[in-house]
Amino acid sequence: QVQLMESGGGSVQAGGSLRLSCAASGDTGSVSVMAWFRQAPGKERKGVASLDTGGGATHYVTSLKDRFTISRDNAKNTLYLQMNSLQLEDTAGYYCAARTVGYTAYGVARFDAGFYNYWGQGTQVTVSS
Repeated sequence: QVQLMESGGGSVQAGGSLRLSCAASGDTGSVSVMAWFRQAPGKERKGVASLDTGGGATHYVTSLKDRFTISRDNAKNTLYLQMNSLQLEDTAGYYCAARTVGYTAYGVARFDAGFYNYWGQGTQVTVSS
């Protein structure tokens, strides 16, 4: 079992920055991939960025790679998402996800919600003009 807890969300003006954190606990040694997703009201949850815990490789949704950075502090078992130049359309609930070794899911890729078997409760980010 893996527990994930996000923090760092809040309200920010357009153009500002926020850093989200996701603290992982439990069987963190079994986690192979971690990711950030976001979900705006009335819309589906979409992947933002992912990080392979083994080699540290990162992947981004193309439209966000210039403004968002995913990183991890292994000693703290914490995943981060640095978000810069925030825009109104970045307003959403942001969720941390983890995939553990041995988890099997067919027909999904790293930016599909079904790729992951553990989720945090989410943290809200609201960008205003």
